[in-house]
Amino acid sequence: STASTPRVAASPSPARAAATLGVEAVDHEKPGALVVGVHVPGPGYAAGLVRGDVLLVFGTTRVDSAADLARAVARARPGKNVKITVRHESGAYQQLTAVPGVVT
Repeated sequence: STASTPRVAASPSPARAAATLGVEAVDHEKPGALVVGVHVPGPGYAAGLVRGDVLLVFGTTRVDSAADLARAVARARPGKNVKITVRHESGAYQQLTAVPGVVT
């Protein structure tokens, strides 16, 4: 198998639990990751994310695409607060605090 191909759905190795935000996101026509689904209950839901939000920043990482978001979340430490910046469908910006969970 080639290590260069990032598999978003790959199961994490037992040695290192991957963090999860519990949202489904797709690429947006503008930079950002468009939230199309929020798992209830879940870290994204608890943070206040709703369908239609566009994630722009996750922690210190600028999010330009759904792949950027997946990588940033995978690098996050489960249980640690992460500031995220979103743009709502109304056009308003908001900073939320998410606590990524562990994929079980």
